[in-house]
Parts: sequence; C-alpha cells; structure tokens
Amino acid sequence: MIKRIVLAMLAALCQVAAGAEPKTFRYAFPIAETGFDPAQVSDTYSRTVTPHIFEALYGYDPLALPVKIVPLTAAALPEVNADFTRWTIKLKPGIFFADDPAFKGKRRELVAQDYVYSLMRFADPAVKSPMWASLEERGILGLAERRQAALSSKTPFDYDSPIEGLSAPDRHTLQIRLKSPRPRLLEMLATNDLFGAVAREVVQHYGEQISAHPVGTGPFVLKDWRRSSLIVLERNPGYRERVYEAQPRADDAEGQAILARLKGRRIPMVDRVEVSIIEESQPRWLSYLGGEHDLIDRVPPEFVAVALPHGKLAPNLARQGMRLSRLINADSAFTFFNMEDPVIGGYTPERVALRRALSLALDVEREIRLVRRGQAIPAQSPLLPHTSGYDPEFKSENGDFDPARANALLDMYGYVDQDGDGWRDRPDGGPLALEVATQPDALSRQYDELWTINFKRVGIRTKFFAGKWPEQLKAARAGKLQLWMMGTTATAPDGLQALQRFYGPQAGNQNLSRFKNAEFDALYERMQALPDGPEREALFLQAKRLQTAYMPTKTHVHRIVNDIAQPWLIGYRRPLFRNEFWHLIDVLPRTKP
Repeated sequence: MIKRIVLAMLAALCQVAAGAEPKTFRYAFPIAETGFDPAQVSDTYSRTVTPHIFEALYGYDPLALPVKIVPLTAAALPEVNADFTRWTIKLKPGIFFADDPAFKGKRRELVAQDYVYSLMRFADPAVKSPMWASLEERGILGLAERRQAALSSKTPFDYDSPIEGLSAPDRHTLQIRLKSPRPRLLEMLATNDLFGAVAREVVQHYGEQISAHPVGTGPFVLKDWRRSSLIVLERNPGYRERVYEAQPRADDAEGQAILARLKGRRIPMVDRVEVSIIEESQPRWLSYLGGEHDLIDRVPPEFVAVALPHGKLAPNLARQGMRLSRLINADSAFTFFNMEDPVIGGYTPERVALRRALSLALDVEREIRLVRRGQAIPAQSPLLPHTSGYDPEFKSENGDFDPARANALLDMYGYVDQDGDGWRDRPDGGPLALEVATQPDALSRQYDELWTINFKRVGIRTKFFAGKWPEQLKAARAGKLQLWMMGTTATAPDGLQALQRFYGPQAGNQNLSRFKNAEFDALYERMQALPDGPEREALFLQAKRLQTAYMPTKTHVHRIVNDIAQPWLIGYRRPLFRNEFWHLIDVLPRTKP
C-alpha cells in the first residue's frame, strides 16, 4: 500500500516537473451548496460533492440497468437474517482516510466503529441533522432512545456507551439490529452522500467548522471552497487501488462502449474537479459553449430550442462532437403548501377545498410548454419514474387543470369577493393573498409570471418574495414559508422515499408541508416493513389517493433531463439514483469549439 502511494506521488511530481497540466473536469451548479458534512446536508448540490469525498459501505454499478448495488468499502453483500432485522457487514481491510492534521501525522485505517460513529452523529441533537428523521425510520435499536436521553437530560450525546442496534464486534465487522423488518436497508447503506464514514478525530478537531473540512476515504479531497462561488476537489493521493468495473446489459450499446473504453482503468481518472456556481442560465450556457466547461448539467430551458430541436442534439453541436444524454429523470417538481399556515393550512373542508382549487388552477401544460420548453411530462402523483410505486397509467386530480372546477370549489366554500375589490376573500372576510417564495433569477421570474396568471384566473392575489435557495430551504424547514415550488430526485429505487414528504414524523425535514394524517402514517409504516410485491404496490395506490384528497403538495411534473458533454469528456452517463460520477469519467486534451 505504502509503495503504491509513493509511486503515485512520484508520478504526480514528474507530471509537475514536466509542466503537464492536471486533468481537470469543469462544470457548474445552478444553485449554491450549503456545506460538506454528510450529517448536516440535504440539498442536491452539497450531496453531489460529499459522495466524492466520503464512502458508504456500498455503491451502485456505474452502468447496470436495472440498477445494481455492489460492495464499496464492504468486502461483500451483507449477511441478513430471515426477517431483515439483523444485518452483518464485513469491511475490506487496508482502506485509509485521506491524510489530515486531525490524524497527527499517522495513517488512519477505516474500521467498523467509524460507521457506528457516523450513524450516531445523525441522532446527536447538537448536530441538528435534517436527515435524522429518515434514519430514525430504519428503527436501529437504541438509537432514538440514546437521542432522547440527551434531549431529556440536556447533556452531550453519549457516543461511548454500547448501543444495542449498532456494534462493531471486531475491527472490520459492523452489525446493525433493527426493531422491525427493513428489507431495503441495503439501499440506505449505499447512500454515499449521507452515510459515508466520518472519522471521530476529524469532527473533534474541526468542531463547528466541520462542514468546511470534509475528510473521508473517497477518491477526492476538498482543496478550495469559496462559498456560493467555487468548489475545487483534487485527487486523493492516498486513495486505494481501485479500477473501473461495470456490468451493462448486453443490449446497452452506450454502456458497452463506455465499458470498452474505461474497463480496468484506475480511478479516479481526473486529477482535479472545479465546480463553479452560476445561478443565471445564460452565463452557464455560454461558459459551456465557449469550452470553459466540460458538461452542461441540465440544459437550461431557455436554450432547449437551439440546443435540442425536436428533442435531438442540434446539428452544429453534433458536428463538434458533443454528446447528448437524455432521459425522464427519477424526479419531480412540486409545490408544497404549509399545512400549519393560517391561510392555506389545516384539515377542515374549506382549507382542503382551497388547496385543491389552487392545484386545479395551475396550468401545468403551459408551464411545460412555455417555461420548461417541453422538457417534462405532467405528474399524476408524487411517485417518481423508475421507482417502485410509480405507474405511468395512473391518473388523478393532481394532474388536472380545470379553472372552472377551481372557481366552483372556491365559491362553494365561501372564498368570494366580499369587499368588491375584484379579489376573493377568505370565508371570515379577511383578504386572501398567497405569499409565494421564489428565487432572484431570470428563470424563477418566468415561473412567478405563470403563478400570477394562474391565480388571477380564479381571483386570487399573489405576492412574491425572493431569497437565495439555501435561505429559502432553511425557512421552509422552519415552517415559515406558505408555499414554495422546488424539486426532488430519487436516491434509491424505493418509491417510499417520495412519500416521506407526507409522513408526520418527517415534518420539518423531508415533510416540508408538515402534513399529518394517521391513516397515511399507518400506510407508510406498513410499507417500511413489507417486501416488494403486490401487497406493497396496493398500499402505494392508497397513499397516492390520500395525497390527492388532502393536497398538501401539488406535484407539477417529472422532468426530462438533457445533459450535453464536450467531445473530450469520456464516460459520462447521468446516474439514476446517485450523485457521484466524477471519479468515473476521463477528460482528454481540450480542443477549441
């Protein structure tokens, strides 16, 4: 191992001495990150960085479809008992954390106790993890109780006493014990962006600054971070010997071509990754066209007509050797309604009618045509394509645009113009005005204009207040937003993840609408324990109908994602249920466009 590291360092020094530039992958995020502590992040952009620094026990085959989970730091797939309540995982020995001052000059091997500690951090009240509720649902024996003990006694979380559900019987063995069956726990164990191993020494060394000092066992290390501006990662010089492996289907021509080109290559294949934060679409698109970026991740809607006429790559771009990656993503765009808001929240018939009327007033087809430039399909439920529970044949009121029915509902439940100013008022006579959260960019303004048109059609005033996306997310979690449109992307094949947005205990976390319904919660909890099959699919159907009836969210669309890669970017294909790909691509010498 030491010999390999020395050789890698010598190779790097020779490259510098020869004046060779490091292989650098460059592209841009449209929204700023929030930080890089796995236990404290939930946004897509931070969670695109963390899995390149940290490693979970398992990962996904980069080319297999349907997706396939494979060992990463684990030596093999878990040993699981018959009722899915005891999971035993063996780690590969000889995996090391990246060098860091926190280790005081010593090499630090990854051990099973690191995963025990990392999972415990989500339960620590002092960490304030937005993902604790998701982990709590797994039912790890003793973990929620340990958290409650810290809360009740107002003392620091106890990381040192044994805990029944998380243990390391030896240096390289992890055992997880659960209260109830969790047949899909493996999907959680493959979530690198959240459940990668964190070393306790690093957390203690950096304290409150841990989000700016991520240290993991992954292929990259954080080199530079200018908040909301630039993120730079460099190759981890101590990364273990790991080569590109994949198992695409025999009939997957693209996958087979990527495998033929990259099979056996040591990863990561690039030396450096530079991610700029460019919120406005035009400069992000122009940076790509000018060759400053190697990938345009999600072609901005404003440029779809010139880049993708009739859904195909424009001839001028194709002649330059650019490549299009296009699919209906496992995602959705949705608007949540704050169920605790005094105007639109609540479970009384008139409040339910108001939310259903608002849903019916939204012209999603126009949104797709004018703002999204045709790059989406209407959604009928919160369930996401490519996940369990999603049925392309399912139809519901969620997908309807019917202003006549919206007006009738509003009239029936007393939302009428009582003061003669031309706008509807609340049944109690108070003004009815929607406070819509938004962002200060050109694309968001297009959505704002559409909101105004939609709700004016049914006599409802709208007010907009703009804020940066990370700040709006904080406000949403705190229950301070009335309604806000945002997106979500699946990180696993299980559709239950999408239903977290309606599960009562997730209120303030994934459940931004703060919807609470005992019938829905009971369905959700049953689905947690059931294996995949017809019984579970029937429960998905019931859950979709409850969501439509109460309308705590309006799911607008499932997005068609168009990524365009420069000819010198090799091996890129958008992953379905993971955010990591930087170590799985290569960058050849650039040519001028």
